Amino acid sequence: MTHSDNPMIFVVGILGNIASFFCFIAPISIFYRIVKKKATDGFQSVPYVAALFSAMLWIFYAYIKTGEMLIITINLFGCAIETIYLAIYMIYCPRKARIFTVKLVCLLNLGGICLVVVLTHVLAKERTARIELLGWICVVLSTSVFAAPLSIIRVVIRTKSVEFMPFTLSLLLTISAILWLTYGILLKDIFVTLPNFVGITFGTIQMVLYAIYRKNKPVNDEKVAEHKEDINDNQVQVIVIPTQNMVDVELGENKEEKQHEKKQEQVEPREGIELQQQKEG
Repeated sequence: MTHSDNPMIFVVGILGNIASFFCFIAPISIFYRIVKKKATDGFQSVPYVAALFSAMLWIFYAYIKTGEMLIITINLFGCAIETIYLAIYMIYCPRKARIFTVKLVCLLNLGGICLVVVLTHVLAKERTARIELLGWICVVLSTSVFAAPLSIIRVVIRTKSVEFMPFTLSLLLTISAILWLTYGILLKDIFVTLPNFVGITFGTIQMVLYAIYRKNKPVNDEKVAEHKEDINDNQVQVIVIPTQNMVDVELGENKEEKQHEKKQEQVEPREGIELQQQKEG
């Protein structure tokens, strides 16, 4: 079935493009802070490299299948915005992180894509078999990306706090998954449908957890440190289809605010002591 056979497919695809567009631009505020601070604050490049790889794969899939212009358009934008994110990251990140990122891009986005192209042409001679092989590769990658929220879900359950699970982004990703699931069903494309079914499942779990724990108080510093690794792992989500990459920056800002408050608390008693000494003198 094509867009011309069912206009609803085109409408849902356009809505999916719009939802995914907002998912892709979600980290803009984070990179604005990075540029402003001229530091990455321990940020990782892996989510953005993976997002770029995913977008490139889906473009190749849509090209091989033909007639999937709506998948191509949003992923072309994804490639462009993720490349910009990575360029900004490499400008302000430490030298060690820059070298790691360059190696990862060469390995995944250059070597990985070339390997996929070669394998699909060598292992699958016919166009139908090629589409199926490439489709399953896309399913595996996208499903693993959507499964990233497992780490943050664990943090929410253990801390009984949704402080590190931004509701707006979780909702936006869920809406995007619903639209692309509908698009895949209408198009009768199992490779578009499957990963988005997984995305809806995890998105729904996050919505339920938010409803349960939204009124709870923020967690203390000890619990943040205990689950910092899991919070960092959740960065991969913002990706496809981007991400909650805001966590590390938010943690950094919270720490700075707390340090500033502590300094103020230390200064105030000193000023009080000095005034008292002056009066006594």
